[in-house]
Amino acid sequence: MPTARRSRTIATPVEELWEVIRDPQHLPRWWPRVTRIEDVDEDAFTEVMRTAKGKLVRADFKLVKAAEDERALMWEQQVEGTPFARLLKTAETEVRLAPASAPPMPTLPSLNDSPAGEGANSAATECAAGTEVTIELRQTLSGFLPRLGGYIVRRAAGATLEEALDGLERLSG
Repeated sequence: MPTARRSRTIATPVEELWEVIRDPQHLPRWWPRVTRIEDVDEDAFTEVMRTAKGKLVRADFKLVKAAEDERALMWEQQVEGTPFARLLKTAETEVRLAPASAPPMPTLPSLNDSPAGEGANSAATECAAGTEVTIELRQTLSGFLPRLGGYIVRRAAGATLEEALDGLERLSG
C-alpha cells in the first residue's frame, strides 16, 4: 500500500488552521487541482478537479473521522464504480494538527526591557511556533499497479501533499 506522509510547521495558530481544514468548502483554497466543492453533507462531499490537460474530474469523498479534540480528520475517496477504480482500491487522506513546539527565540537585551516587553516576547515566540501540520495519503492500488506502480504513485502523492502544505502556508500569509 503506497503511503506518503509530509509534515510542516506553519506559522498560524491551530484553531485557525482547523477552521480551514475541517470545512471541505475551503479545499479549493489549499488542496492542489481542486476547483470547487459540491454536494457537501455532514459526512460527504464531491471535489471537482482540473487535470493538467484542463479536463474536469469529479471525485466523491466520505468523512471517516473528525476528532475536534485531537484536531484530526480523515476522508476516504469513494472509488468503487468510478474511473478511479481502474487504478485504486482505496484512498484515504488524514490530516492532523498539533501545536508546534519551538525553542524560545533568543532576544537581545535592550534599554526598553520591562515586564510588558517580556510578555510581548513570549507571545511572539508562541506565534512563531505555529502549528505542526501532518498530511498522510494511503492508497491501495488495483490491477497491475501494485507490482509496478507503488513507487510512482507514492512519489506523485508526496508531491501532492507538498502542494497542499504550500497552499496552507499561502493562506496563513
